[in-house]
Order: sequence, then structure tokens, then C-alpha cells
Amino acid sequence: TITINQEIIPDFVIQIKDGQVLPLLNSRNAPTLRVSDEYKEILSTYSHDKNSAEHKQAALFIKQKLDAAKWYIDAINQRQNTLLQTISAIVKLQKEYFLTGDEKNIKPMILKDVADITGFDISTISRVVKSKYADTPNGIILLKNLFSDSLTNDDGEEVSTKEIKNHLQEVISQEDKRKPLTDDALVDVLKEKGYNIARRTIAKYREQLNIPVARLRKEL
Repeated sequence: TITINQEIIPDFVIQIKDGQVLPLLNSRNAPTLRVSDEYKEILSTYSHDKNSAEHKQAALFIKQKLDAAKWYIDAINQRQNTLLQTISAIVKLQKEYFLTGDEKNIKPMILKDVADITGFDISTISRVVKSKYADTPNGIILLKNLFSDSLTNDDGEEVSTKEIKNHLQEVISQEDKRKPLTDDALVDVLKEKGYNIARRTIAKYREQLNIPVARLRKEL
């Protein structure tokens, strides 16, 4: 087996200052580009030489390259603006999580929520968050892991499936291993916490967490 260690260079940097969450683009992925003044001067010189066909041809060539460079720089700037607006919207929706680093504070969030704030298409948001990372005070995170389906608790508030899974994992970790909780018992425990979840949903989440059924968790 060959293991390839690939360095992750986050696209975003999240900073906490005076209780505020500040989203930034990683400078390593957001270079400042500009067109060299030297080429502008050459173009100006050649353009004013009306007596040389060779200089006219050179001026046209340089102008085409300068136009292409300006288009490229504009495209990069537009991309960076899209990235910054997207991460700003995510930070706005998940402020409590970024402040605490506690996954239980991840709010229900779908692509449409971010699209509504930024005004971008859902497909644009999807492309931005796919395979992109953020360097936060609590470690490097994959942005798409902040997006999840949601359920409603007894108070009518939306809660993320990640939050439910965290509670489920916590309950199982604290159970009496001589009498581990069945899925039906887990339904009752989570109901006491305010989460009305069907047994089949509990089973699905447990399997996704790679936690075996109660009889296989039993310890003598």
C-alpha cells in the first residue's frame, strides 16, 4: 500500500477577534495580480509610431496580450469576491460554532440558505464549498461538513442531524456496558432531551457512526 501525504492548503482563514468571527481568504490562494507598467509603456511607444508597420503589428500583439491579462485578472478578482461573500454568509449562519468550536452548535444549514444571503445560484455555492477547507482556531475543517439535513425539536427549533448524532454518540458512550441501550431505549432517551426521532432513524444514525447494535456492545 502506498500512502501519499498531501498538504492541505485551506482556501479560507477564520479569525476570532473581540468576540467577532472574521472570515478571510488565505493569502496563499489569493494573490494580488497586476499588469506590468513596462508593457503599458511599450504599447504606448509603439502605438504613437505611425511610420513603422512593424511597430504597429507589435503594438497590436501587445494590446491583445494586455487585454487577455486584464480579463484574467478580472476573472480572478470576481472569483475571490464570490469566495469571500460565500464564506462570510457561512460564518454569519454558523457564528456560534466558530466561536466555540463545539459541533453541537452547528446549526441546520443547506446550500439554499447561503445562496439566499449571497444572491448566488445554488450551483455556485455548491462549487465553492466542494472540497474547500477553512483554517479555524479549532483546526482545519472541510466546509461541506457544516451542511446537513435538519429535524425539529420539541420547541419547534430546527436542529442539525450532526447535533443529533453527537448526542446519540454521547449517550451511548455513557451507557452501562453490562446493559447497553437498545435502539428503542435510545429513542426514549433522546425524546427526554427533546428530540422526537423514529427508531429506524436512530438505527440509521448509529450505523453511520459505526456503532454496533446493543447486543454487540455488551461487556461482561
